[in-house]
Formats: sequence, C-alpha cells, structure tokens
Amino acid sequence: MGSLPVAAVLATWLDACRAGDVGPDDLADAVRGEDPRHLVSGLVDGEALELHELPAMLEGRVSLALPAPGDLLGLGGPSELNLAAVEAGQAVVVGAVGLDPFEDARTVVWSAFPAERVPWVDERETAMELRTTLAEVTRRLVDLDVASWQPDIPDLLMNLRHRPQLPLPPGIDARRVETLDRALLCLEIVDLARSGEGGAVSSYEMQQRAAALGDLDRAARRAVVGACSGRTP
Repeated sequence: MGSLPVAAVLATWLDACRAGDVGPDDLADAVRGEDPRHLVSGLVDGEALELHELPAMLEGRVSLALPAPGDLLGLGGPSELNLAAVEAGQAVVVGAVGLDPFEDARTVVWSAFPAERVPWVDERETAMELRTTLAEVTRRLVDLDVASWQPDIPDLLMNLRHRPQLPLPPGIDARRVETLDRALLCLEIVDLARSGEGGAVSSYEMQQRAAALGDLDRAARRAVVGACSGRTP
C-alpha cells in the first residue's frame, strides 16, 4: 500500500467539505481521480447517487476503517459491513452509514451499509505509536539482516522526505500529512518485505520477521485511520 487508499481520500475530502474548505464537486473530482466513474448505491432505494451528492445525504462524524482479517480497525459492526470492509480492506463510516468500495466493470461502486458506532482512534496517540513502533521494528529488522533479503527496504527508510504528494484536501495540518507519509511508507515496507520469502534461514527467523511486520502493519494502519478520520463532528 504505497498510495493513499481511496476510502482515505473520501474520508478526508468529505470531512473538508463539512468544514467548508472544499465544495461537493471538489470532493467528487478528488475521489474519482483517474477512474471513469464512482457511484453510491444503497442510500436511496433504487437509485445510484453521484459522489457530489454524498455530503447532503450523510450525518455524523467521518471515520476511516482499514480492517484486516482478525483486526476490525475502524469498524463497530454489524457483521455485514465488517465482512464487506475486510474483503475490500477499507471503508468509510459516517454516523450510522458505512460505505464500502468495490469495482464493477470500470465503475467504483460505494455500497452503503447500516453501521454501528465506531471506536475512537486518537490521531496524536497513533502518530506517536507509529514513531515508536517504526524505530523498534527497524532495529528488529536490522537484527534479522533485512538488507540481505530485501535490499530495497533500507533505501525506502532513507527516503521519507521524498514521498509523492498525497491527494489531500486543503485544511489538513502538516502534522497529519507527515504522519500519513510515514504510515504509507511503513505499509509499503510491509508489502515489500512480505512479498519475498527468501532470507530467513530458520522457522524462528520467519516467525520473528512475521511478528515485526505485523506490528508495523497494525501501527501504520492505525496511524492512517487516526490521521484521516474526522476533524469535525
């Protein structure tokens, strides 16, 4: 996950629209990106809505969810939403509505589900947790000689200041942007490390590597959720 998940783009722009920093059309353009079309189904019976209609249809705090199997990060239920969000790896929860993206032909469809209250994720706490976890996991990966089995990872760790600009709305403070850059870098490291099976010479090393990467993955996803969830009620 080297780029910002589309659910994170929707969450941040929807929150910015609520704050008056952007308009509904700006939100639609940002979320759509280079995709041909995005539609929203399930909010109004028998109708598919356009993205620019969302701000007027939803009430409640905007929250991002980045769940993984066994870790329902950002979700409070019910099971129908949880299952769809885990399959997609992402969702947006706004008050009592959950929005889960899936691709249908060349159209991204955001399916609306009933949603229960989500646990609060504190942005400052998750940013601090990620800094601590990254330092600790880096030490553990060095001990496991990460450079010998994934030589690209040390280069990634050195290039935090050269990340591509994220598709974020105006009004997001620099601290959140820095946290997102760091978290997405960590998720990229996790993906890269998990893609290579070589380097571990024993089952113990494989277990240690999996544990270190799991800790980093969890901390990074929490940081993205904290940074992209609502600034406004």
